[in-house]
Amino acid sequence: MDLYNQIFQNNQEWISSKKATNDSFFKYLAEGQSPEILYIGCSDSRVTAEEMTGVEPGQMFVHRNIANLVPNNDNNSASVIEYAIEYLKVKHVVVCGHYFCGGVKAAMEAKDLGVLNPWLRNIRDVYRLHEEELDAISDETERYKRLVEINVEEQCLNVIKTAVLQRHYLNSGFPIVHGWVFDIKSGKLIDLQINFEQKLKQIQKIYNLGGK
Repeated sequence: MDLYNQIFQNNQEWISSKKATNDSFFKYLAEGQSPEILYIGCSDSRVTAEEMTGVEPGQMFVHRNIANLVPNNDNNSASVIEYAIEYLKVKHVVVCGHYFCGGVKAAMEAKDLGVLNPWLRNIRDVYRLHEEELDAISDETERYKRLVEINVEEQCLNVIKTAVLQRHYLNSGFPIVHGWVFDIKSGKLIDLQINFEQKLKQIQKIYNLGGK
């Protein structure tokens, strides 16, 4: 059986397994959602947000795109952030990158990639901002990994710049922004320990949209 058709069989088995442990599982799902976390990750097929974090349905609101970007003029990610914070009241926003990301790798190479160019330019801009640090890393693989980490940090900043994030955090203390990297080789999630409050204070002079 090919993978496409196998999916529907897998679905039936999943339904049976859920009902076997909790007969009200799907009734609970139908009542709505109240996730604690907004997860912004990469679309890479090897990086499955729910599986690697072990969360259950309804616990995490997920947005994925190539190289886990939060571009300043992207209505898609902006709408997700607005909805998750304003209406779902999430307490944490996580931007999660991963080592050996194809999007980051492509952005490191001087190639014309057609329609992907504007999207990958966001990562190339990150490289430009941190060119001195990155060019000082002689090992190409380590430079690549460091760009993955820096890209996560910059996308966290883009989340922090949003009015909805600033407004809710200044009024309630939530949500808090985190940066993670998934190490595909080991399966480990790495918390980059981004100092959220410090980052917010650093940008408030220019990006203060919270009204305080």
